[in-house]
Amino acid sequence: MVTRGGIELLTRIGFAARGLMYLTIGALALRSGRAADSQAALAELAGGFGGVLLGLMAVGFLGYAIWRLSEALIDSEGHGSDAKGLATRIGGAVSGLVHLGLALFALRLAIGDRSGDGSGTGSQQGAAMALQLPGGTLLLIVAALALIGTGLFQLRKAVRADFLDHLDRKIASASWVKWSGRIGYAARGLVFLLIGWFAGQAALSGRAAEAGGIAEALAALPGGLFLLVASGFALFGLFSLVEARWRRITNPRLLDQLRVRPA
Repeated sequence: MVTRGGIELLTRIGFAARGLMYLTIGALALRSGRAADSQAALAELAGGFGGVLLGLMAVGFLGYAIWRLSEALIDSEGHGSDAKGLATRIGGAVSGLVHLGLALFALRLAIGDRSGDGSGTGSQQGAAMALQLPGGTLLLIVAALALIGTGLFQLRKAVRADFLDHLDRKIASASWVKWSGRIGYAARGLVFLLIGWFAGQAALSGRAAEAGGIAEALAALPGGLFLLVASGFALFGLFSLVEARWRRITNPRLLDQLRVRPA
């Protein structure tokens, strides 16, 4: 039987999994200059630690995805239905779907399926599929604008540091927590802006090869900025581990809300 405590535990494992993934992306960049994406980072972890860790991460990503989707569908975080609240909830839905994909990929690695790991072509493949659809160019432009909006939202969080509001006060007051979050969100914001720019270029040129993800965004940065953003990713991984332990996850009525949700 699923309990509120069970959902909270899975979500905390998800924050920890996200933290390990970002720490790995940052470490690969700082150690060897390698621009890696999420899948390449998970493949690196699979090679170093084997299937048990990836299986646990898959469970965590699934729990995190369920939590973010519940945030979007039933407003479990209380964002409301005004423009700002809806935008936040839509962002939660997108994040939930992304983490479902990460859960599936981590599960594949855990059972020994290494086909396509770290290929870095997911963004180009997605852009190619979009461009083949009726109205695909417009769809890709909308996606580009959404990514740019996400980047700006991440930068806003870095400036305002309102992510601290979700942490227990005893840890939120620590300066290192505040700055690891701020630098981490700033790094993510810049990368999302670049990914949005790539998607826009792909839409306007009609060439899916112009699209790119995290790895392509990192690779496009000049040396000094590359190191700063890589360090930011590592710090965001550290901040995610802090969230795994000290974030306030959800309200006590989440399961009741899920049960009464119309089919």
